[in-house]
Amino acid sequence: MTQTNNKKTLRVGIAGLGAVGLDVAKRLIAGVPGLTLAAVAVRDAEKAQRALPQVGSDILVRKPTELAKDCDIVVECLPPALFRDIAISAIDKGRIFMPLSVAQLLENGDLVERARRKGARILVPTGALIGLDAVRAAAEGTIHSVKMVTRKPPAGLDGAPYLSERGISVTGLKEPLKVFDGSAREGARGFPTNVNVAAALSLAGIGPDRTQLEIWADPGVTRNTHTITVDADTARFTMTIENIPSENPRTGKSVAPSTVAALRALVSELKVGT
Repeated sequence: MTQTNNKKTLRVGIAGLGAVGLDVAKRLIAGVPGLTLAAVAVRDAEKAQRALPQVGSDILVRKPTELAKDCDIVVECLPPALFRDIAISAIDKGRIFMPLSVAQLLENGDLVERARRKGARILVPTGALIGLDAVRAAAEGTIHSVKMVTRKPPAGLDGAPYLSERGISVTGLKEPLKVFDGSAREGARGFPTNVNVAAALSLAGIGPDRTQLEIWADPGVTRNTHTITVDADTARFTMTIENIPSENPRTGKSVAPSTVAALRALVSELKVGT
């Protein structure tokens, strides 16, 4: 951690420069006071340099599990299969670990206790989910029920393990098809790259086993749409957000700016929201 003019500058490392990681990197390079992009982990360094000329000179290139050596914060933007190794490498060095593959936290719940023992923190950005503050506030009291209904263009769900295992095709749909109805935990297992919002919702509220989830492949929508209904002792509320898909149809464009906002909150003098 460097320090300039008595203000700490946090070094950020990004694992993966796909649609979201590249957007986050560009925003950090453009300038966020108190933060600097120190390192990235990429499969193709030359491709990364074409997108970000600073890679390899001002920005170090590291293996995902080595980012924590140079960085105070490790932002994970990798395929689910690589999640645990990078999480452990950041946590064991006492760093701030910011996962975007939030669904993987449900399968690796031991990481929270590991972070406590190692003095690390796991920070989940709001991502594509509005109203997360309201859910967290409601969780300070008693939440009776939480349900989320997700509608995505079929291309955004194509190839999900749950669909492949059951032989469910979403190609050429003419009308909406409900492809899943169950708990957030079950949904995270079956759609590991599609329902990170449901995982975040469950962690903020009543947990992955009590949070109910419906997933629809809907040829009539062009945006990833999430409707959340919460019934608590302090309030009842329903919220809907329509996220424009990024270059990766499984991920909304709001994920990258949400990640930067979460990073900015770590160093900003003023933080609005819980």
